[in-house]
Amino acid sequence: CEKIIVMKKYFLLFLLIISCNNEYDTIKPVPTERQKIWQEMEYYAFIHFNMNTFTNMEWGYGDESPSTFNPSELDTDQWARTIKESGMKGIIITAKHHDGFSLWPSKFTDHSVKNSPWKNGKGDLIKDLEKSCNKYNLKLGIYLSPWDRNHPEYGTQNYITYFRNQLTELLTNYGEIFEVWFDGANGGSGYYGGANEVRKVDKKTYYDWPNTHKIIRKLQPNAVIFSDAGLDVRWVGNEKGYASKTTWSNIYRDSLYGGMPDYYKFSSGQEFGTHFIPTETDVSIRPGWYYHPEEDDKVKSLDKLIDIYFNSIGLNSSLLLNIPVDKRGLIHENDAQRMLELNQFIKNTFKNNLIKKSNLFFNNKSHPINKIVDRDIDTFCPFKSNENNIIDISLDTEKLVDVFEISENINLGQRIKEFIFEIKVNEKWVTIEKGTTIGIKRLIKFKPTIIKELRFTIVDSKDIPLVSELGLYKSSK
Repeated sequence: CEKIIVMKKYFLLFLLIISCNNEYDTIKPVPTERQKIWQEMEYYAFIHFNMNTFTNMEWGYGDESPSTFNPSELDTDQWARTIKESGMKGIIITAKHHDGFSLWPSKFTDHSVKNSPWKNGKGDLIKDLEKSCNKYNLKLGIYLSPWDRNHPEYGTQNYITYFRNQLTELLTNYGEIFEVWFDGANGGSGYYGGANEVRKVDKKTYYDWPNTHKIIRKLQPNAVIFSDAGLDVRWVGNEKGYASKTTWSNIYRDSLYGGMPDYYKFSSGQEFGTHFIPTETDVSIRPGWYYHPEEDDKVKSLDKLIDIYFNSIGLNSSLLLNIPVDKRGLIHENDAQRMLELNQFIKNTFKNNLIKKSNLFFNNKSHPINKIVDRDIDTFCPFKSNENNIIDISLDTEKLVDVFEISENINLGQRIKEFIFEIKVNEKWVTIEKGTTIGIKRLIKFKPTIIKELRFTIVDSKDIPLVSELGLYKSSK
């Protein structure tokens, strides 16, 4: 009898959630399934390791000899283990950068590891990394530079065939790929097989991106495609690690193209954009993207990385943190230490949601707390209108706090466009932040304060706001 009562209870709760979700219209655009899976990752690693590591450059010219590539202690297990212990969910590797050197034994070029002394020309770094990612339960992503300063036919149609052949190799031989990353840097001076000249291309038309995208969709249907214009993920507009305070995932995709000038103007997205293409915030843990020994003492401080975390993941974006692997073929000790310190901060800060023991009110009406602390974006607390909706939270006791978290159900469309966050101090309401968008996550960091009451006002929204998560924390630093 008790089992029947319990089953009825959960069945009624299930019906409540389903009916609640069906009651509200979808405000398009909305994420695809592949975008939903990608957004849940939040935080993953970029590995810049290639010919530039050994020439101490950022952009190779394309005339480098394959014999230059010769790591002495290369260990992709060390990469994956360190990245896993740092709390990241995947690795994107620079399989080919602008200099054209390929980290796998591509059958379409001699400019690759097959002609290097590393493993006597028998090595395949992408295969090694695939195995390491599988071992440590990480996802693998591929960076393939559209620009190739080595290839003699860059700028012609023959190069596009070559580029697609290499892309096909990478998407066929290395298991599941979670992201395909295309750089916006295209065309300029280069070796080009000995021509040593400047070659410009029409960035809008040369690559015929629609047909290249079809290859990815066919071979890796679950992979998201990154470029300035998407299809699935777009550039945040800078390499400093900071998303815009206003960050709409919506954008008019047809107005963008790879390598376009003044792209930063679009970093905020567009409220009424026709396509759902969220941002990815890419930044290096060092000043450079590739390893330079003179930067060993210039690894970003923990405080700087924490600030980047709150201004990327905390602003409706994902964080792609670059780690420049050194000439040995290892993540340097200084970088590894800082990565682990950041993860310890994140784990300690967000392990205890202080809102779980509180009274919650939506427009003065008591509301159950369970649906907004369950880490499930599809359960949410709705309002009745789209203006001046107030969330009041009263904690069970006074607590020292300094981080507030809020998410909306973006699976039904990003909606919130203006908010005010306040805390009560000495019986007076103090405004902590007046902001705009929320999206999949907004984190608000403020001075540590002992409080019992806080208030979040949704001033304006495109449609009825659907709040899916709330959190209140005390940071560990």
